[in-house]
Amino acid sequence: MEALFVLLIFSLILGIGFLVAFFWAHNAGQYEDTETPAIRMLFEDSPAKSPRAANRSDTKSVIKKTEGVQYGG
Repeated sequence: MEALFVLLIFSLILGIGFLVAFFWAHNAGQYEDTETPAIRMLFEDSPAKSPRAANRSDTKSVIKKTEGVQYGG
């Protein structure tokens, strides 16, 4: 019977702790924008500028070497 009381008190303390953490996150603005993270992967990234981008012959040779190669099994 003592174990039941200990577990009951422990579970109540744990539940109150999670409730406090939820309200703290809500008041800190954690849940204000739930749409943007879901669609962020759909946005186009701007291409990276690199010194190799000026030399297009490298890119064409890589494309020729990888033509017809099947990826993924």
